[in-house]
Amino acid sequence: MNVFDRSINIDALFKFSQMYVNNLCGNETVVMVCFLTCPFITHASFMYYPSSCRSHSTQVHLKNVYSSLAVCMFVAAAGSYVHVVTRLFQGGVLSVLGSLGLMFWLAMTPHNPETERKRLAILEGFALLTGVGLGPTLDFVISVNPSIIVTAFVGTSVIFICFTLSALYAKRRTYLFLGGTLMSGLSLLFLMSLMNMFFGSMVLFKAHMYLGLLIMCGFVLFDTQLIIEKAENGDKDYVWHCVDLFLDFITIFRKLMVILAMNDKDKKKEKK
Repeated sequence: MNVFDRSINIDALFKFSQMYVNNLCGNETVVMVCFLTCPFITHASFMYYPSSCRSHSTQVHLKNVYSSLAVCMFVAAAGSYVHVVTRLFQGGVLSVLGSLGLMFWLAMTPHNPETERKRLAILEGFALLTGVGLGPTLDFVISVNPSIIVTAFVGTSVIFICFTLSALYAKRRTYLFLGGTLMSGLSLLFLMSLMNMFFGSMVLFKAHMYLGLLIMCGFVLFDTQLIIEKAENGDKDYVWHCVDLFLDFITIFRKLMVILAMNDKDKKKEKK
């Protein structure tokens, strides 16, 4: 299948599953500060983009993508705040099904000037429920060590900026060959998750988290260049392109938090 002919990015569904498949059942301020600084991270990724390398329309498109991503971060922060602080709505099955439904609704709504505001509203709803869905993981990490949230956020930001800049500065199509490998990796992760439902192996769980983190880093490279290539070929659906990068950032953040939390718990057990 030609990646440029897909009306719906199938990899988005796989990446969405990676946000929840291994979800673990003064801290509120830490959570909010991390998410509210995310928009500055997304703009920092684009700030040093060599504008002479792409057409003007593609540059405008990328600005729209990263601006939408910044808004998504703010809205996701609000969603996490709802779960961690107010407890008005808890992350769980309903938030997962809701965000999945909104993602499909967004994908099935055509991109045109008449539906732009509607699709942006759907995108914000998706980001809100995604932020709520982060709640259980944030609760777990806070119970282990609240400082892990800051460490994971800084690590995710560095990863996202470095891989984004690498994709922006690289020659066209340099990283598009990764698409098949990354999709195969996501399929492997899904199978590992199913296997672990029966075996309950901590070794398999850790292997899943580390491999998933590596694969999602690769997706930052792939998705960034794919967005540029699509824009150069006339696909200016910046709302859906934002979804790809948003899922990349959130999934990396979640997996990094869990990895750091597990390592911290292991260190505490060794001391005892």
